Amino acid sequence: MSAAEGQQQQQSSSSSQIFAGGALSGVSVLVTGGGTGLGRETALEMARCGARVTIAGRRADVLEQAAASISSAAGPIDWIAGDIREPDDAARLVETVLEQLGRLDVLVNNAGGQFFSPAELIAAKGWRAVWRLNVEGMLNMSETVFRLAFEPAGSGTVINVTLSPHHGMPGMVHSGAARATVEALTLELAQRWQPAGVTVCAVAAGHFDTEILAKYPASVRAGSSRSVPLQRLGRPDEHAWLVTLLASPLGKAFNGSTVTLDGARDNWFGPWPPAGMADESGDVPVEERRAAPG
Repeated sequence: MSAAEGQQQQQSSSSSQIFAGGALSGVSVLVTGGGTGLGRETALEMARCGARVTIAGRRADVLEQAAASISSAAGPIDWIAGDIREPDDAARLVETVLEQLGRLDVLVNNAGGQFFSPAELIAAKGWRAVWRLNVEGMLNMSETVFRLAFEPAGSGTVINVTLSPHHGMPGMVHSGAARATVEALTLELAQRWQPAGVTVCAVAAGHFDTEILAKYPASVRAGSSRSVPLQRLGRPDEHAWLVTLLASPLGKAFNGSTVTLDGARDNWFGPWPPAGMADESGDVPVEERRAAPG
């Protein structure tokens, strides 16, 4: 059986491959960016483990489709459309979960993004867009859930999904700066909120085989696993297993930690760009951006 066939079989299963079915029974979870990619896989795995999951994102149609797919495989989940970059929307997302379920135990700050471009070509608007989504959105959701749900309950877990910035991120340096900030904020919030019984940790994801990869240039997609010592892309279910583990009671032992899951890519050193990433001219390609509406 190929890796793709194995993953497809796992996705169709109503039970987790590694956790007991009731591992997160009674736990209410909100996953931002839960309509696609790693967020959707995380929501699916947590639902398999008995959690009551709500996914959030900006596109209602994507969320509705993801919720229907997950519900058919692992039981009912909820969805809410909203923009985590806006404090009022962050509050509405958290308040809606509390109204519907009466509690919120785990926030997975999965929403994030960037675009591929050499640093010298990134306009101020591009830097700002990446910062608002990856840093301000994460902070809006974290501070809101702490104020409205976790502090009153005296418990709760925030899991920040980020990317490892430890070797820099040539081609996506705006994202590298934002992700380093998320790691620093994870440490700060963990220390600040620990007396209130709240855990804050993070997952630094490597290259994973999701539909999101399709938006990058062909040469980047073709060479994306060559700088991974494991010599393959990560599987979305592997990421979901780690996030689910951090949402379990064991997660409190990781307070303030950023756990890297990248096939040892953080340990890799070599010439930049890796073989296969540059185009025929020897340059790292620039991702084509969608034109702004209007």
